[in-house]
Amino acid sequence: MKVKRLIFWISTTLLALMFCAGALMYFLNYERAAGFFVSLGFPTWLIYPLAIAKILGAVAVLTRASSFLKELAYAGFFYDALLALVAHWMVRDGEYLPAILALLLTTVSWVYDRKVFGAYRQEAAG
Repeated sequence: MKVKRLIFWISTTLLALMFCAGALMYFLNYERAAGFFVSLGFPTWLIYPLAIAKILGAVAVLTRASSFLKELAYAGFFYDALLALVAHWMVRDGEYLPAILALLLTTVSWVYDRKVFGAYRQEAAG
C-alpha cells in the first residue's frame, strides 16, 4: 500500500505542478501564450479562463475535498491534454511531448487515486 500511495502522490504532485506551471505562464507571459494559441488555431480569449481552471483543478485534485470536483478536474486535465496533443499533432510543430506527459500523469494519478483511496475506504468500513 505504501508503494501505491507513493506512486499516487508523486504522479499527482507532478500533474498539479505541470498544470500550475502552464497556468502561471499564461498569466505571466500572455504574449507567448497568445502566440501558442493562435498558432494552434485556438482563440486567445480562452487563455485566462483556462489558466484559472488549471489552478482550480490542481487544488481540487490535491485537496480531495470534493469527489465531484476532483473527478471534474481529472476530466478537465485529460481533455485539455488530449486537445493539446491533437492540436500540436495537426500543426506538426513537434511540441506534443508535454501533452503526452500530461495524459500519462493524469491517467496514473486517476488510477492510483482509486487504488489508494478506494482500498482505504473499504478498509475503514470493514
